[in-house]
Amino acid sequence: MPLTDSYGQGVTYPTLTDKPNAQTLGQGIVDGLTPKVVMTFASAVVRGATIKKPAAGMVAWLKDVGRLEVFDGAGWVSFGYGTNAWKTIPLASGFTGNGNSNGTPQYRVVTLFGEDTIMLRGGLNLTYTAGNIKNNGVFNSTALPTVARPATLRTVPVACSAIASTVTSLKLDIKTNGDLGIVGTGGKDLPPWVSLSGVICSL
Repeated sequence: MPLTDSYGQGVTYPTLTDKPNAQTLGQGIVDGLTPKVVMTFASAVVRGATIKKPAAGMVAWLKDVGRLEVFDGAGWVSFGYGTNAWKTIPLASGFTGNGNSNGTPQYRVVTLFGEDTIMLRGGLNLTYTAGNIKNNGVFNSTALPTVARPATLRTVPVACSAIASTVTSLKLDIKTNGDLGIVGTGGKDLPPWVSLSGVICSL
């Protein structure tokens, strides 16, 4: 009765009581290892319970988070990748997309250098009431999902129009509750658009 490997990868091998058959032995090993060059686990918890002493260079795919990781000798770290699809940001009243022809406001979360990172692109058209930006600057009508929220407040610069403004950039607050807010308008600074293109921020 064939047994399976101790790493939980489902690779079978014969026992001493099995009938000798070199072809079956070789085919079983090849068929078992070929699809398992990268080990697959349901989660990091399952991987940790299975691989007690990982060796540097081991690679694993985590199904629950859709992430490829390698053991670098000290810990499991993510490969840099950026295939996650762009998602359109739903806009609150007072904001419309394609500001300065920059396109639809969108975001995506990627892994860079072992950490989750949010990327933004597109442009916003801004409107004001009595010199104040609508909705206190928060332009997304639905909060970003948990996976796209930073551990603490992140404040980054974004370009804006110099028309009706004495500045050419404002601040973007990426908040822990999933809100995205434009900061710095008011008084003499009422730019009609803001560009989100080029924003890359560690979460």
